Amino acid sequence: MRIAHPSRSLLTSSVSITRTRLNVSPKHLPFASSSSSSSSMADPSNLSAVSAEDASKYGFTREEMYSSNLAGTVNPYDRHVFLRHKSYTDWASRVEEDQLPKVFSSALKSRKIDIPVKTLLTVIEGEQSDGDVLIFPEMIKYKGLTDTDVDGFVEDVLVNGKPWASGVPETFTGSFVFVCAHGNRDKRCGVCGPILIEKLNEEIALRGLNDQVFVSACSHIGGHKYAGNLIIFSPDSEGKIAGHWYGYVTPEDVPELLDQHIAKGKIIDRLWRGQMGASTEGGDKTGEQKLPNGTEVKKNEKPEESTVEKTRENVGVCCQGANGFSCCMTASSEVSETQKIDETEVCGKRELCGSWVKSWEQRDVLTAAAVVGAVATVALAYSYYRRSR
Repeated sequence: MRIAHPSRSLLTSSVSITRTRLNVSPKHLPFASSSSSSSSMADPSNLSAVSAEDASKYGFTREEMYSSNLAGTVNPYDRHVFLRHKSYTDWASRVEEDQLPKVFSSALKSRKIDIPVKTLLTVIEGEQSDGDVLIFPEMIKYKGLTDTDVDGFVEDVLVNGKPWASGVPETFTGSFVFVCAHGNRDKRCGVCGPILIEKLNEEIALRGLNDQVFVSACSHIGGHKYAGNLIIFSPDSEGKIAGHWYGYVTPEDVPELLDQHIAKGKIIDRLWRGQMGASTEGGDKTGEQKLPNGTEVKKNEKPEESTVEKTRENVGVCCQGANGFSCCMTASSEVSETQKIDETEVCGKRELCGSWVKSWEQRDVLTAAAVVGAVATVALAYSYYRRSR
């Protein structure tokens, strides 16, 4: 069933307005070189290349928007490692197979059983800061990782939980938003991601949060069909860093994410997919099972049962006769399934059930009396017969 969603005309206007802009606000990335331009964040040529047809097919007005349940679409994990590598417009479809990301990914897989917590690796745009590594929730950064450094880095930092012997850890603060803009992997992310990045930067600038909230394009994080996809790492109400995943995000949702989630720590339920450190089975948020726009999923407490199964369950519950006698225990072994259903219907009313038991008991008594009388008559006749001889 389709779920109501924001006005298509409103979303379409946002797309068209974004496409016509040629001047993009500067990107706000920590530790990035000051020479970095806005092109890697939201390349104007990339935005202007989005046709009306592509916007309709892959953008915020596409047919699949708001059609799926979002909560519980994030696999549980405990630590997120981001590797800076090139511009997102240069990423191949499988960026994890490109040079440094491939070496890093292979090292993580080979040491998987040795790493104490489940760790996820995602590539983010780098350019002048290629090789930098950001680790959440520790909020630690290492600079300039190379292919030959990877094994030692994984051993020291991710396996043993120690500082990297060949680098100096830097702590950082603030809130971080990673937006999937991996267009060479999936066109939906390629259309939605850059528009969201630009909108985020605009709203961040309007609020004077350039030195507090940082936005970056990231590679595939799973769930292309939920684009726009993004992850927000920011302190929760207790000051702990939590990574929350959102899907079906549109430019109109950006102010709410900044003002409610980042500023106040309030989760936007209708867009929430899951979070770092929470199981898809047991988390409070996941258990709520929200559809987009806050529509709740009605849980089916019990699978649909067959007529016979329903009958057995109802018989076991309702057929309690007088003095605790169960009329169903005996009847169930002697009657057909059709008769069981009839009995169930009769037992739907306690009075009928009781009278049925009572009638059944009376018939037994009368039958027994008749048998006894017949036996007595035969015995008396036989006695007379003996005497007459």
